[in-house]
Amino acid sequence: MDKPVAIQVDYFSDVLCIWAYIAQIRVDELCNEYGEKVILNYHFIPIFGCIEKRLGEGWKEKGGFEGYNKHVLEVCKDFGHLEVHPMVWLENVPKSSAGCHHFLSAVKLLESKDLIPGERQSEYDGRTPFEETLWRMRLAFFRDLKNIGGLDVQIEIAESLHLPIQSIIDTMESGEAMARMCCDNELKDQYKIEGSPTYILNSGRQKLFGNVGYKIIDANIREILNRRENQLSWC
Repeated sequence: MDKPVAIQVDYFSDVLCIWAYIAQIRVDELCNEYGEKVILNYHFIPIFGCIEKRLGEGWKEKGGFEGYNKHVLEVCKDFGHLEVHPMVWLENVPKSSAGCHHFLSAVKLLESKDLIPGERQSEYDGRTPFEETLWRMRLAFFRDLKNIGGLDVQIEIAESLHLPIQSIIDTMESGEAMARMCCDNELKDQYKIEGSPTYILNSGRQKLFGNVGYKIIDANIREILNRRENQLSWC
């Protein structure tokens, strides 16, 4: 019997987005529950592409960086599973999330070429090496107060996972990782992505944006699976 075609979920986020940090537990649960039935396609969008403009200017009426720090800490009070440094967004603040996205795009490309394992690893709580790199980037910023916009911090995280550093750098310098980022941005425009995180299902017919609970994500996945099994359509 042929292997069933997996559901493709396009997942858009910014590595510095607090709501994407919060959503990681839901992403992990989705992967653990559905396994090979669901394939997550990761895409990065520059919500924090220019942090000075977004927070220094965009949050000026609300207290700028200090106001945003208070906002993030207040939001996280409702999510006991998270660790957030009390000085987040006040110290070691990156200039942009783009550098981190560039590095992560290179890691993802190496995975697509089988130069980095794409299988989920028990030592990473069921994440792939790429997914663990992304998660550790977020931890480094929100929990450990590190400037993940810096290449030195990105390399430090990759080294802790025994990733091929020179291959990552080569992929960045060749322009290939940048091209992938541009493709992500084009896809963002195609799907009219409003922010981070956003889940796109069913070839763009279903869009889940923001702080979406796991039960809602699960219901959408099950609806697609049930429709495939029953081969029915209301159209």
